[in-house]
Amino acid sequence: MEQAPPTIFSRRQASAKWARARSRQRRDGAASYLVETLAEDVLDRLDFMQFEPGKALVIGDSLGILPEWLDAQGFAGHQGALGEFDEEQPGPADTFNLIVHLLGLGVVNDLPGALVHARNALKSGGLFLAAFPGAGSQPVLRALALAADGDRPAARMHPLVDNQSGASLLQRTGFTRQVVDTFPIRVRYSSLKGMISDLRDHGLTRSLASPVPPLTRSAWTKAEKAFDATRDEDGKVTETFEILVLTGWKT
Repeated sequence: MEQAPPTIFSRRQASAKWARARSRQRRDGAASYLVETLAEDVLDRLDFMQFEPGKALVIGDSLGILPEWLDAQGFAGHQGALGEFDEEQPGPADTFNLIVHLLGLGVVNDLPGALVHARNALKSGGLFLAAFPGAGSQPVLRALALAADGDRPAARMHPLVDNQSGASLLQRTGFTRQVVDTFPIRVRYSSLKGMISDLRDHGLTRSLASPVPPLTRSAWTKAEKAFDATRDEDGKVTETFEILVLTGWKT
């Protein structure tokens, strides 16, 4: 009997944070640079491949950049919202020529299962593309969390998928012509509050199933001091998001 995957993430919490992010995106000045950059990178890849129009499913593009472009190219588009679309449940088989998943694939409990379901949903010759923060992302925030907790660190940030694991997963789940690559997105922040606000706008806050104690006022002060200590000569702190891109085909 096959063992069930461990419950690392809370689907309830994940759904709530993605819903809050979509609500925040409707505010003036909401941060959207990660979605924009990931969507534009996917557009460049599709344009380079000269991918033939067909039936497409796009998950996680809250700005509608990819669906708009795909519609202009003659694709029959379908959209799924992060937290509402269940990556870990089987969908319709042999349906889509293209599936694109932005931001959220790194926070599912059964990533191999999600990839299997994505592959099964593709028609023969179909393309799967996923882009999300991978290993090496947010080193500053991780250091700040450790500074805040002191001698008793809590699991405030989730584990991340690296290149080797991504390549292995694509191969294991039956994709062919697998390509795994990364690129950095570097963002400069003026304050810790600004950094956290941007993460909430993108839905990239915590959704781990394990509970952690809330940050005390004292812990927050420690984190802010650690943030201030890393400011550059312009008074900014640079955080890095290492974007992992998984590309695979169904033969």
